Amino acid sequence: MNLLLKDILYKVSIEAVKGSTDITVNKIEFDSRKVQENDVFVAIRGTISNGHDFIDKAITLGAIVVVCDTFPDVIVPGITYIQVKDTNSALAFMASNYFENPSSKLRLVGVTGTNGKTTIASLLYQLYIKAGYKVGLLSTVKIMVDTLEYPATHTTPDSLTINYYLNEMIEVGCEYCFMEVSSHGIHQKRTEGLHFEGGVFTNLSHDHLDYHPTFAEYRDVKKSFFDHLPKTAFALTNVDDKNGSVMFQNTAARKLTYALKSYADYKAQILENQLSGLLLKVNDNEVWVKLIGTFNAYNLLAIYGTAVELGMDSLEALRLLSELESVSGRFQFIVSKDKITAIVDYAHTPDALENVLNTISDIRTKNEQLIAVVGCGGDRDKTKRPIMANIASQMSDKVIFTSDNPRTENPAIIINEMEAGVEPQNYKKTLSIEDRKQAIKTACQLANANDIILIAGKGHETYQEVNGVKHHFDDMEIVKELLEQLNK
Repeated sequence: MNLLLKDILYKVSIEAVKGSTDITVNKIEFDSRKVQENDVFVAIRGTISNGHDFIDKAITLGAIVVVCDTFPDVIVPGITYIQVKDTNSALAFMASNYFENPSSKLRLVGVTGTNGKTTIASLLYQLYIKAGYKVGLLSTVKIMVDTLEYPATHTTPDSLTINYYLNEMIEVGCEYCFMEVSSHGIHQKRTEGLHFEGGVFTNLSHDHLDYHPTFAEYRDVKKSFFDHLPKTAFALTNVDDKNGSVMFQNTAARKLTYALKSYADYKAQILENQLSGLLLKVNDNEVWVKLIGTFNAYNLLAIYGTAVELGMDSLEALRLLSELESVSGRFQFIVSKDKITAIVDYAHTPDALENVLNTISDIRTKNEQLIAVVGCGGDRDKTKRPIMANIASQMSDKVIFTSDNPRTENPAIIINEMEAGVEPQNYKKTLSIEDRKQAIKTACQLANANDIILIAGKGHETYQEVNGVKHHFDDMEIVKELLEQLNK
């Protein structure tokens, strides 16, 4: 695809230009290794490397345009240099222009918050597929272009990837796209230049404080997503969360609310909560759903509100809610022949872990043991480790601390930092087993008929990252295999 440079630069905040913008270019790249003849190279300042250090390499490989925030010392004749205030923002607008603004050609809804993003986006995709539409999904778990599945590498992909897949969705006739919007993605301007028809806020709790210096900044980054919504969009927020109304403060979008405890536009009441599902009263209509727990009642309410705001008949939306199946790695459970229930959940924040344990508490009889297997990721927010260990040891009958994705950290040190959060009265409940498979095996061996095992932290992930290397590892696959072996 060959386009005029000046057309690709539409809406980019340009500070200075050296060379001509009236030239035809091939494609846009921000990874210098992928640059080819007649490409535009955008120099991004990343957390690990700085694209400005690779300008010469990009030119050697054939770049004829360089977009940067500071002109290099050596200006190469025949190369066009565009100085911009923020290269992340420039890349977002350029990517959108390059693919002819695909987000404006479908109904794009962004979902942000600490917990629930994947479930809400994935189930909205599922609901609209069931309703007979062609739909796209950009999520942590996968990218869907109607029925074609692609692997996901980030919660919010880079701007080029987002616009590439949105364009693919347009090509196959998708009418809707549901997208997880992470705080990293917002902060790094990956969602700029996109036209959102709606935004959903789930909740805000302790997470990503390895990236954001303070909780206030983490909250304000989430809020900025709503600040940029147009007045033609809707903003749907959970007002039971104390930060829910904060999201509304500067938005031009139509303001709508959902809640279980507060007055709201979309309100639900839990009438029954069982391992087989929930009976909900949603805006005066009862509906039985296959998902479990209070946190899923919130998720389903957000899905219902979004569908209605997008124009779906409210009774049709409820009918489709009743057909939804749980998302991979989100309170996914099996029951063994020995009647041991094993639950796999992605809970990797204190709030998410507490939600899952509360959900189990609501549906258990207290005559059985609850055995939790919990780990914390390496190279991530360390402050949540003792908090999560404290929650797990308080709310479980036994807890096994183990590895999650240690990445480049020593797993023994991560476990030690978790153990520091355990209160003295709960010491006897805890075990520490570094090897995750062995930890799951021990939980299975400790369990008796009717007991519940929770394996938290990795959920849908099918790998474990140790010393920067990913190995195949699937919590659900492993617990199924171990429980079957014990049954023999």
